[in-house]
Amino acid sequence: MAETAAPKTSRETNLSLRTSPAALLRAAFETASVPGTVELSEITFLTMVGVRVNPATEAGTRIASVTGGLPAACGAVSGAGETSVLWLGPEEFLVVAPMEAHESLGGDLLQALREALGDGEGQVVDLSANRTTFELTGARARAVLEKGCSLDLHPRGFKAGTALSTEIGNIPVVLWKTADESYRIFPRASFADFLGRWLLDAMREYASPEVP
Repeated sequence: MAETAAPKTSRETNLSLRTSPAALLRAAFETASVPGTVELSEITFLTMVGVRVNPATEAGTRIASVTGGLPAACGAVSGAGETSVLWLGPEEFLVVAPMEAHESLGGDLLQALREALGDGEGQVVDLSANRTTFELTGARARAVLEKGCSLDLHPRGFKAGTALSTEIGNIPVVLWKTADESYRIFPRASFADFLGRWLLDAMREYASPEVP
């Protein structure tokens, strides 16, 4: 007798209906990507939590114990395991983790951060729907970004493991260099389509056949 698939739960149904901010550009990203040279993709539905807290307070210490530490300087990134914390200001941080870390998806990161803050001075806000994530990789990734980024991206200053607020194509983003030839870009969801198309245009020259 053939097995009958179990009906989907309401949570599973809701997840299947989710559409990422740059979903319409997925095929274009794949077509424009040149393996080893420059590749663009969207990492969908990451958990993002905005945290405002003074690291020197007891609340800051408690939150640091949940995240694996809080970065102490401009551009620094800390964390543990699959959870990363990006420095946005002396008392402002962006916690980034896989989708499963979100409390509504069976995880408990957001709740753990709220409990760690307790009645301390600060703020813990779910920003998961506020931004999306682009990943740009390859030997020409930096050259693509340099067409419209206001930062000096030379590796002598912008090293792997650095994240800074900046603009790309006049769009405000957080730019995180995750490896020597790999970047994660966090634009607000409302700007995702525009920035995605800007990046595609900036990549266009590398998709052309090489002239002998």
